[in-house]
Amino acid sequence: MATSPIQLVVHSRLLSYGSTESTKLVPASSGNRGKIVCSLRKLELEDMNFSGIGRNNDQQVPRRAHRRKALSASRISLVPSAKRVPTYLFRTDIGGQVKVLVEKTNGKYKVLVEVLPLELSDAHSELVMVWGLFRSDASCFMPLDLNRRGADGKSSTVETPFVQGPSGKVTVELDFEESLAPFYISFYMKSQLVTDMKNSEIRSHRNTNFVVPVGLSSGHPAPLGISFQPDGSVNFALFSRSAKGVVLCLYDDISAEKPSLEIDLDPYINRSGNIWHAALDCSLPFKNYGYRCKAATSGKGELVLLDPYAKVIRRVIPRQGGSEIRPKYLGELCLEPGYDWSGDVPPSLPMEKLIIYRLNVTQFTKDKSSKLPDDLAGTFSGISKKWRHFKNLGVNAMLLEPIFPFDEQKGPYFPWHFFSPGNMYGPSGDPLSVIKSMKDMVKKLHANGIEVFLEVVFTHTAEDAPLMNVDNFSYCIKGGQDLNIQNALNCNYPIVQQMILDCLRHWVIEFHIDGFVFVNSSSLLRGFNGEILSRPPLVEAIAFDPILSKVKMIADNWNPLTNDSKENLFPHWRRWAEINMRFCDDIRDFLRGEGLLSNLATRLCGSGDIFAGGRGPAFSFNYIARNSGLTLVDLVSFSSNEVASELSWNCGQEGATTNNIVLERRLKQVRNFLFILFISLGVPVLNMGDECGQSSGGSPAYDARKSLGWNTLKTGFGTQIAQFISFLSNLRVRRSDLLQKRTFLKEENIQWHGSDQSPPKWDGPSSKFLAMTLKADAEVSQTLVSDIVGDLFVAFNGAGDSEIVILPPPPTDMVWHRLVDTALPFPGFFDEKGTPVEDELVAYEMKSHSCLLFEAQRLAEIDSSKRKKQIRLSSKRQ
Repeated sequence: MATSPIQLVVHSRLLSYGSTESTKLVPASSGNRGKIVCSLRKLELEDMNFSGIGRNNDQQVPRRAHRRKALSASRISLVPSAKRVPTYLFRTDIGGQVKVLVEKTNGKYKVLVEVLPLELSDAHSELVMVWGLFRSDASCFMPLDLNRRGADGKSSTVETPFVQGPSGKVTVELDFEESLAPFYISFYMKSQLVTDMKNSEIRSHRNTNFVVPVGLSSGHPAPLGISFQPDGSVNFALFSRSAKGVVLCLYDDISAEKPSLEIDLDPYINRSGNIWHAALDCSLPFKNYGYRCKAATSGKGELVLLDPYAKVIRRVIPRQGGSEIRPKYLGELCLEPGYDWSGDVPPSLPMEKLIIYRLNVTQFTKDKSSKLPDDLAGTFSGISKKWRHFKNLGVNAMLLEPIFPFDEQKGPYFPWHFFSPGNMYGPSGDPLSVIKSMKDMVKKLHANGIEVFLEVVFTHTAEDAPLMNVDNFSYCIKGGQDLNIQNALNCNYPIVQQMILDCLRHWVIEFHIDGFVFVNSSSLLRGFNGEILSRPPLVEAIAFDPILSKVKMIADNWNPLTNDSKENLFPHWRRWAEINMRFCDDIRDFLRGEGLLSNLATRLCGSGDIFAGGRGPAFSFNYIARNSGLTLVDLVSFSSNEVASELSWNCGQEGATTNNIVLERRLKQVRNFLFILFISLGVPVLNMGDECGQSSGGSPAYDARKSLGWNTLKTGFGTQIAQFISFLSNLRVRRSDLLQKRTFLKEENIQWHGSDQSPPKWDGPSSKFLAMTLKADAEVSQTLVSDIVGDLFVAFNGAGDSEIVILPPPPTDMVWHRLVDTALPFPGFFDEKGTPVEDELVAYEMKSHSCLLFEAQRLAEIDSSKRKKQIRLSSKRQ
């Protein structure tokens, strides 16, 4: 709306005590609707407080003897009415009350100011209301279509007399065009019969002007973020304990350098406790919003900050050469789009049945070899197109690296925001399309029996994340010997705990996420001052939350700030699983010829040293390689001093080589790693690219990882490894009675062997051979669909020499079948049905750096043609 070129002059005593000079308010030129800029002369704006009264006003105005003592606590009550008309009650500095009603009718706002019956002396009759409007700056009043001047041509105040009705009530009624909203009306009262200016004025009991919002109601403190109300308004709520003032910034053009409208929130109307709130008419033409928080010490009150609870956010692209400090993201003033979840049935897989594939959304399909259109490559939709890859590997759960908006200089483990997916993961970066495409992906994967997990980082943010500037004191941890960062989140502080719980529920309810992996989980145990808590409130609240307790929660001690992991005793309440770092270390040690057999045995049996306290092996999420550190193929190719912490072995030569002996040894080691990962109790976690030999050139840095090369899946290496993973996945499912147990194996179900059936040398540092017989439980076996319910014999040789392995006698009416020998050439090194061994007691030559798997099968399962191809082995009698 074009503003009228008429000036409004308000006497300066409306703004500052003790001043007699006039202040001229000049309207802006016609242009932007809803944006009226005023300039104040002869008055320093920075010295003005919210209600238009000078900050440097320490002296109290003398009061008349009949004035009552004002209460020390400020209070404004919102009185409900039958018509739901906003009604505000104020106490005056003389003990009476003023009621203000704001009603919208026929395209106008009606403001009714009523002085309630009180003991006014005759001197305080003939009341007038001195008033003005403000919006973007409490010290700068909006110009109105008024131009009152005295007979001498000098400016006079804007005054409206009160009218006494038949009931004795004294009222003033003002009408404003709807197009002026939103704004605040600031007023005080004075008597025309009292000549003493100081004693004639009636203000609030706080000795300030009365301030009432028009077209902008006080709103509600809950829920945090924005919410759309039945009356057609949108409610804003922001937590900030440290801000001494909050400005709601509204944009009708996201490319604009400055907000189209800024609204100062009155701390006595728009604040409940530490929550700032307001409600605005949805029909106003604004698209995006943010906040400016005026903190006493942060020095960043000029920044427009993203709402921590915004569900739909849009990235702002700064203009070249722009001098204004602009936000990186703004919240969208819209509802999160609805989605048709009909027909979606989450797989709800038991923990022990999971086989997980970790990936980065962008890198999974960004490479041209994915053969996806440019608008789908590197997005959620790209994953939806490649769902068959997971099924081919036998994967039934997908773990996404963090998908929140993040610091692009440091990567996805330094988030900007927690309630929305990054715009980069959808077509054209449109936030609504991103949200829809992610939900499409989840629904597609669920339809194919694949669960979706998210890695989340709630322990720190990007260094200049908006959350830190909203309320650094509440959101950040203070102190702690190893907390030298400024962006460590105070997770167990009540408001931060509430935010994290709200966030997790949002992803479960709105996106149907099946589980979360909490990166840097050891920091979830820290208190307000960085101390370690034995019973952290957040971890316990997640464990027993009525919504979150139904999804899977996994703690991961890897710290992206230091790129390492620290062991800790994680409180679990029998609900929390953990990424098992010890599994990774002990298996790497064994296959490079170090470590004790007892460590290997502990990991094979589900890490009872970690998960025996009321949980079980299903709570152990096992991995060999992850998205930080060396890739699987690099673990067998590099072992220089620079990567000593990776516990890797180059198999005899550093880096790339053409030496066939070294290459053969590396291939066996890759097979061994995968075999041990899948044969162990617990949940196997694969990493993107390990199925096709993806390399980072020996660099353990996270940013050294490359996009998945889909052409490598067609190479000889990629083909055999992908098929081997598929075989191992099927084996776990087929022999779930032994390999997918929720509880630990009973003592009678496992027997350990040395190479000659003697007891293993558990503590011998030179002993590198271990074998075990997993005995099928007869009761469990009867419930299996498969008829193959025999024992399993597994052997591991980490030495550089061959071993002669004595197989134990198979169960009655059964014969051993060799399913895996990682030393054999492809395709013979694994076999779904297996190659039978007829002799009751045989010796098998086991090559160096290899693994074996035999399964006892019934004689009836051996057909006559297969008998002719039985392995020729030299038998030995004990």
